[in-house]
Amino acid sequence: MLTQNLGYPRIGSHRELKKICENYWADKTGYKNVLQVGKNIRQENWQLQKEVEVDVIPSNDFSFYDQVLDHSLTFGAIPKRYNEVILRKGN
Repeated sequence: MLTQNLGYPRIGSHRELKKICENYWADKTGYKNVLQVGKNIRQENWQLQKEVEVDVIPSNDFSFYDQVLDHSLTFGAIPKRYNEVILRKGN
């Protein structure tokens, strides 16, 4: 029988994602550091699931903050009047 799950907590074992996002919003760290923390969390999550022999590990389920907002951006569902806000920091 194959084992799988529908998602995995994305905040990190020590709440790293929350901390790095708060530091980024306070201009205490850069965008590259945020990306690196996200990468580390994803790698740790995948490794932990592999170690407990989850057969079908979910992917492409990571969000730095808001999954609904991420999907809205992906599908172009954000009104054009907000483009300036979205692009202001080059995100």
